[in-house]
This record gives sequence, C-alpha cells and structure tokens, in this order.
Amino acid sequence: MKQRWIVVAFVGLVGLFTGSHAGGQVLAPGDGGAVANPLSDTTVKPGKALLFELEAKFAKATAEEGGKAFASWFAEDAVTLGEGSAPVHGKDAIAKSANWLPKEYQLTWTPTEAVMSPSGDMGYTWGHYEGRSKDRDGNSKVTTGRYFTVWRKEPNGEWKVVLDAGNAEPAGAGDCCKLPAGR
Repeated sequence: MKQRWIVVAFVGLVGLFTGSHAGGQVLAPGDGGAVANPLSDTTVKPGKALLFELEAKFAKATAEEGGKAFASWFAEDAVTLGEGSAPVHGKDAIAKSANWLPKEYQLTWTPTEAVMSPSGDMGYTWGHYEGRSKDRDGNSKVTTGRYFTVWRKEPNGEWKVVLDAGNAEPAGAGDCCKLPAGR
C-alpha cells in the first residue's frame, strides 16, 4: 500500500511541476476563488495540521541553523531532487551537499497544501520556496520556485523527509505562489 501511495504522490508531483494538476486548479489572485491561508485555517484535518506543523519546524530550524539543520530532517534512505542536479541519495550524502550557513544562504518556504495518507504514516506537502544569497560581487541573488516534500513516520514515531524536490518558478507564475509579505 505504501508503494502505491508514493506513486500517487509522485504523479501529483509531476502534475505540480508540469502545470497539469489533475486534483484541482491553482487560482490566480483575483479569480474569486481565494482559499483561506492553510496555516491558519481552523477547519483543517489533524493529519494536514500535523504536516503543516512539521514543515514549520523544518523551515524554522533551517532558517536558524542552515544546511546542517536542513539535513537533520531526512530519513536514512531519503532522496533529494534539485533542478539541474543529479539525485542525492541517503542522509549522509544530503548532509554533505547541504553545507551552507544561514549567513551565506537563507532558504525559506511556505506550504500551499498538505495531504496525509489514509493510513496516517505518510504525507506530502508542496508550496513555494525562496533562496537568498550573494554572488561573487556581493550582489543579492534570489531564487524562487516550488517544492514537494514526502514525509514518513519512522518506526520510532519520528517524522522524517523521504523525498524533497524543487524546481525554479515557472515563467509568468504571477503572485499565486509567493511567500506572504513579511516573511
């Protein structure tokens, strides 16, 4: 069952990154279909709330401690998929590749959606990320895009990231996926 659920999540990922999201439509601002902020929606189900809480803790630790904290959230068998990069397999390899300090690179993200599996032991989130750094000349450099994270409850009860993927913001994305002001 877990493998089937991962396939369903992966299909959702493909749709997200190719713009063919079969599960619904992403509405642009002003479309009249504004959805409540998922981080403050009191009607959200417990599984979804848990995934949003995990994302908030993951993002906070990463903002405060950089790549070392980022890597600490991954399972031993995790994989990261970055645009233009080879997949990185395993927690140790992820830790070696996530070697930035918060003063050099600031990575922030906000989930747009979270879905918990029917069994309650896996889930995924997706949303918008932003990376801020300086180029060789000291000029500010900002990268933006969308991310997808698959979470799994480990045998010891901890939740760990098993898949993390991201891609650059598509051209003409408008403001549909931007971080809220003040973040």
